[in-house]
Amino acid sequence: MFTVAIFDVDGTILDTEEAILKSLQRTLKAELNLNYEKEELTFALGIPGKEALNRLRIQDVEKIQSVWAKNVLSFVNEVKVFEQIEAVIKQLTSKQIKLGIVTSKTSEEMFNEFDQYGLNHYFSKTITASHTEKHKPHPDPLLACINQLAVEKEKAVYIGDSIYDLQCAKSAGVKFALALWGSKTQEGYEEADYVLNQPADCLKLF
Repeated sequence: MFTVAIFDVDGTILDTEEAILKSLQRTLKAELNLNYEKEELTFALGIPGKEALNRLRIQDVEKIQSVWAKNVLSFVNEVKVFEQIEAVIKQLTSKQIKLGIVTSKTSEEMFNEFDQYGLNHYFSKTITASHTEKHKPHPDPLLACINQLAVEKEKAVYIGDSIYDLQCAKSAGVKFALALWGSKTQEGYEEADYVLNQPADCLKLF
């Protein structure tokens, strides 16, 4: 059915939830003496860091985001590639499926947090928060990836774990597959075109 698979990163390829939430929690406490429970910060998963800080009504967003980015690296031992993901990516490549990435990470964050896993060479195009003016849930990042891959959007499926991924896909007119290993729930994702219980289920779409 599809000839292109476009992946989100956090919560889809990488299990980064603990690192993102703990580092944000630490940053807010150390820099602004603000105390948040991790559960209060889960809205920050799946959107650019600047957007998350704006929602928290942080004044000096640039400074706090810079500190947050450094603090994330302190929790690098808690980040891992989801089991099966690399094997699935390899199999999709062997099927001549084009692969892309659309992420809310900046290009710098991708360099610091993703490159070390040696997966970049599988992906023909990567669109980060540094590449478009508007970000998920706006369709621009996904449409930019599709345009750069030079494919019809009907031939692409976006695989992600957050409500922002779903909204981005829907507004772009692209089919969406929910990565249940990252989202951990189907509640709120009734509009998802596909539900993938485990990474290996990706293969059923192609």
